[in-house]
Amino acid sequence: MPYHVYILFSSTIKQYYNGHSHDPDDRLSRHSNSGSKATKKANDWTIVCTETFDTKAAAFQWETEIKKSRKYIETLISSAG
Repeated sequence: MPYHVYILFSSTIKQYYNGHSHDPDDRLSRHSNSGSKATKKANDWTIVCTETFDTKAAAFQWETEIKKSRKYIETLISSAG
């Protein structure tokens, strides 16, 4: 089963959040309904970018890499769109 790394954005608080999941849409729903300490500050999260990986380890490695910098995240998003 593939894993997806996703990047969420809240326009209310102007923040990004990223994570990994088998089902990014379900995870977005849970984030938007206070399903995570990190995302309970807002309820307008939207998926702005996703990447698919064959293994959980590969997804986790990529998630860790993109968490290093907001500027890096913004570069990923602008190149994907």
